[in-house]
Amino acid sequence: MNSEELVANTAQHVERLFAGEGSGHDWWHIRRVWQNALLIARQEKVDTTVVQLGALLHDIADWKFHHGDEEAGPRVAREWLLSQSAPEPLIENVCQIIREVTFKGAGVDTTPSTPEAKVVQDADRLDAIGAIGIGRAFAYGGHKGREMYHPGQEPQLHASFEEYKKNQAPTLNHFYEKLFLLKDRFNTATGQQLAQERHAYMQQFVHQFLSEWHGEEVPPAAFRLSDPS
Repeated sequence: MNSEELVANTAQHVERLFAGEGSGHDWWHIRRVWQNALLIARQEKVDTTVVQLGALLHDIADWKFHHGDEEAGPRVAREWLLSQSAPEPLIENVCQIIREVTFKGAGVDTTPSTPEAKVVQDADRLDAIGAIGIGRAFAYGGHKGREMYHPGQEPQLHASFEEYKKNQAPTLNHFYEKLFLLKDRFNTATGQQLAQERHAYMQQFVHQFLSEWHGEEVPPAAFRLSDPS
């Protein structure tokens, strides 16, 4: 089986698995990450087969839906790629992307170790911000039964992945705990450029959200956007 067939088979497999998923981690999210990864990869010296497979399989068994098991994704991806007779070096490169792509808390360095992982991480983070990122954040919050916002629950900048995994805060906190932080954590010039407009759009949204929520009242200090850049 050549690389094109492996990518095509993987795309079909993932689409079957994730069609209709309602938490914001559906097939269309994965497809957007795949296409963003290809867009970024054109400007980078990377193995595009590894990039495409990493993008397609990055959420194949996300820890958020597998009791916090960080190895669920690499394990399921490996099983799939072995079923397709993929070579071991390729499998390991893809599994490494899956391990490294996720955000693990404000205080945790998640800089990827390979150029391919940097591309996929940027592509995934682009889909976490902007208009689509806003929609996905509230879709996931609703899926988990979380409040949209609670003025008395301040955002927390988690110092470890374990702290981040235990987080049950309202959805708006997620903007302060992760989404607003991503703009300065992109790996590639293309990712950084694309992130700017999406970041600004999120800030406008949150400003409007808080204005409508509080009216003439001033939001709690933890939720004020003092830096609109």
